[in-house]
Amino acid sequence: MCGITGWVAYRQDLGAERKVVDAMTETMSCRGPDARGTWYARHVALGHRRLAVIDLPGGEQPMTTEVVHEGRTITLGMVYSGEVYNYTELRDELRRRGHTFTTDSDTEVVLRAYVEWGTAFAERLNGMYALAIWDPRTETLVMVRDRMGIKPFFYYPTADGVLFGSEPKAILANPAVPAVVEAEGLRELLTVSKTPGKSLWAGMFEVEPGTVVTVDHAGIHRSTYWRLETRQHTDDQDTSVAHIRELLDDITRRQLVADVPRCVLLSGGLDSSAITALAAGQLAEEGKKVRSFAVDFVGQEENFQPTELRGTPDTPYVHDVADLVHSQHSDIVLDNAVLTDPEIRRKVVRANDAPLGGDIFNSLYLLFAAIREQSTVALSGESADEVFGGYLWFHDPEVRNRPMFPWIAYTLSRRQPGQVHALRKDVLRQLDLGGHLRERYAEAVREVERLDGESDDEWAMRKVCYLHLTRMVRILLDRKDRMSMAVGLEVRVPFCDHRLVEYVYNTPWSMKTFDGHEKSLLRAATSDVLPQSVVDRRKSPYPQTQDPAYVEALAGQVRELVADRHPVFELVDRENVDQAARSAEGAARRQLEQTLSLATWIDLYHPDIRLSL
Repeated sequence: MCGITGWVAYRQDLGAERKVVDAMTETMSCRGPDARGTWYARHVALGHRRLAVIDLPGGEQPMTTEVVHEGRTITLGMVYSGEVYNYTELRDELRRRGHTFTTDSDTEVVLRAYVEWGTAFAERLNGMYALAIWDPRTETLVMVRDRMGIKPFFYYPTADGVLFGSEPKAILANPAVPAVVEAEGLRELLTVSKTPGKSLWAGMFEVEPGTVVTVDHAGIHRSTYWRLETRQHTDDQDTSVAHIRELLDDITRRQLVADVPRCVLLSGGLDSSAITALAAGQLAEEGKKVRSFAVDFVGQEENFQPTELRGTPDTPYVHDVADLVHSQHSDIVLDNAVLTDPEIRRKVVRANDAPLGGDIFNSLYLLFAAIREQSTVALSGESADEVFGGYLWFHDPEVRNRPMFPWIAYTLSRRQPGQVHALRKDVLRQLDLGGHLRERYAEAVREVERLDGESDDEWAMRKVCYLHLTRMVRILLDRKDRMSMAVGLEVRVPFCDHRLVEYVYNTPWSMKTFDGHEKSLLRAATSDVLPQSVVDRRKSPYPQTQDPAYVEALAGQVRELVADRHPVFELVDRENVDQAARSAEGAARRQLEQTLSLATWIDLYHPDIRLSL
């Protein structure tokens, strides 16, 4: 796992821009604390920061290889972030085709796969990755992102080429790129609906998941090598459950491969418990114990109040799993002082390059920082809810049948009386978030293919599943990646293996809920390795502190912003937020978090915010 960046300029010799390229590369130091490197050809510069996971001495980057082209030897260069889990099979196939290898790294396999198959090599990769290859045979930059969008990847077209990076901060480090945010970027930020290819920053784009982007003298070209497709599901229920278990066993085994300490993230829910149990069983075959980590909060037991979304605290279930599988378990217990620490908020906002924060972001960052002291790779249960249909709104006919993103419909249906947005009314009018959401929803559902003969109910649920797997999941994956890589921890997401996603997506909704509960297929596939308490447990989301002192601490910090007349109030409604800070009630929590995150972002990035339409 690493951080990558680069620059292609067809009208410049980039050897003269080493200071700028070094600055771009250094912004990725958190993603790659173990090593750094740069590589130059006349019109290209590649930068890399490495987190060593596989073949510690042999996987240094940028990596190059030589090929013969038109009678002369030329050098291809690559920077690569991520892991390809089927690299051993690919290496064997490439050896049969005449390739020789000088390292044991998956990086070299990826580069030689490109030499052998060209851009079609992407179809052969199983993993999470963002990579860029400079091919001097055609003076082309080839950028590739994994199918589900697990690893972030951004680019910024220029007058004579392109800038790219794992995160926007790498691109923004180039003086040619102004830190401008326009209305469209703010809409993307504020509506919890990640439009493929869009970015918060003006002029900047994402390489879309499952996409190859090539840059040459003629411009920028995009091609899709994978998308979520509708297919007929012919397996019966028992066969489907058995196949899902076979896939999970294979995925877990592949994703446990590393030359550094590994662990699992354990919340006590079905998803993380299943991965923990499968990993424990496989490591036991090697005579090893799995290491597990969970997050908790000081006073959570005393302060816990059940809600519609969160009926039970996590800790008892976490310990049930840890006891059953005999994991080496640690609870990471956080208090309000660290959760509300402005320095932690700055680190979180900096990691996101966006005004995203709050106790979920902060606690993830702190959890990952604590884990990083003992492990370098962690397996997570992230995305199982999107794959198997775990959220409450999947099972609420009124919400799921409304013509909008289901998670937003659910939130609106549960909005508390008197709850208001942190932003000023005139800003909200200019942004027209409702109109933006309607357009994005209509675009998304037009992508969904209906199966011949599919009933109206199954068709409705296919759309709901598609929206989660192509829109919502990318928000959560980005959050997990940014918070973990900010401390140099590689988090792997077994439930995002494209084979599993494709298979479960096409199972009928009636099969996904055959036992009358959420995630029926996952429960049936893994119940034999889980404690009964977890098998019976209702879906519970990532935990949040319920200590009233948390909101009181935020309120005090917001009152300071109000007194200082911070420029955040060019966007935020001063009167409403001041009132929320003075009441310090639980309903004000999101207003206060959003205001503090926005203020921190403005202080760090000094964005030029342009709202005129």
